[in-house]
Amino acid sequence: MIADPWFYCLAIPALLFVGVSKGGLGAGAGILSVPLLSLAIPPTQAAGIMLPVLCVMDLIGLWSYRASHDGAKLVFLLPAALIGIALGTITFGWLSEAGIRLVIGAIAVLFVLRHAAGMLGRDHARHRPPPGRPAGIFWSAMAGYTSFVAHAGGPPLSVYLLPQNLHKTVFVGTTVVFFAVVNYAKLAPYWWLGQLVPGNLATSLVLLPLAPIGMGLGFWLHRRIDPVMFFRICHGLLLVTGVKLVWDGLRGLAA
Repeated sequence: MIADPWFYCLAIPALLFVGVSKGGLGAGAGILSVPLLSLAIPPTQAAGIMLPVLCVMDLIGLWSYRASHDGAKLVFLLPAALIGIALGTITFGWLSEAGIRLVIGAIAVLFVLRHAAGMLGRDHARHRPPPGRPAGIFWSAMAGYTSFVAHAGGPPLSVYLLPQNLHKTVFVGTTVVFFAVVNYAKLAPYWWLGQLVPGNLATSLVLLPLAPIGMGLGFWLHRRIDPVMFFRICHGLLLVTGVKLVWDGLRGLAA
């Protein structure tokens, strides 16, 4: 089990932030957890420690949003995500973590900039149809892949879901169900690849009480926030996350 106090100084706010994100804003902001923990431990170890805690958060989220999700979209999103997880398993060890972060960050930043440009031409944006099923399949597979690599599936999924104009509760509920299935599907390959070793699991157990606290804060925030402000915060968090990942990716490639 990790005993370094610096690790826990990073892990406690990271997990609370993930819980607030998953419980109240969708899963996008949770992408910051692995980069933050990577300041103290290797990214692959950070991902292994995070997964059991995320699975507990998912159970809480599934119960809370059990009647609020878009089942018609999940029918084609989830199989595509499982394909992405399979690709992540097959290519594990071939991947440049810096390159993955750079690609995910660039997708997130470009999406937010495209949305901002559309808002400037509001009349044109109003008549633009949301992305269709083929786009959803593509971005869902990307979300499964990047979630496997670094629990970073939020931005690709948001690229598809945010333009769908879902009610804020349905939006969050759909992400909760999506990432619950994705995270539980990752347990077997994570174990097979040696990321769920006893030391990592013991550290996960110590951090587990943060799961209901973070999720509870997220539920509280979700019930009180205005829908317009809600989606502005989602886009803002996506932009901050994207810029952070681009910076980390460029720095890693230059090292």
